[in-house]
Amino acid sequence: MQRLRIKEWAKVRETSVEIAEAIFELANNDEVKAQQIWDEGSDEVLPLAFSKTDADRLYWGEETIERKNV
Repeated sequence: MQRLRIKEWAKVRETSVEIAEAIFELANNDEVKAQQIWDEGSDEVLPLAFSKTDADRLYWGEETIERKNV
C-alpha cells in the first residue's frame, strides 16, 4: 500500500500515521488484516510505531498513547 493511502487510512480513523504504518507493516500490507489489528489491537504496534518517530504522543482513534507508557 502506498504511503499516501496509509495516510488517508489513518486520517479516516483519526489515527497517527506512524501507528497506521506499523499496523500495515505487521499486516503485510493486507488492508483486511490491518483493519482487524486496528480494531482488536496488538502489543507489537506501539513499539514499532514509536520507533518511526520522535513524538511523545500518538493517537489510535480516540485514545492518546504516550511514549513513556509503552
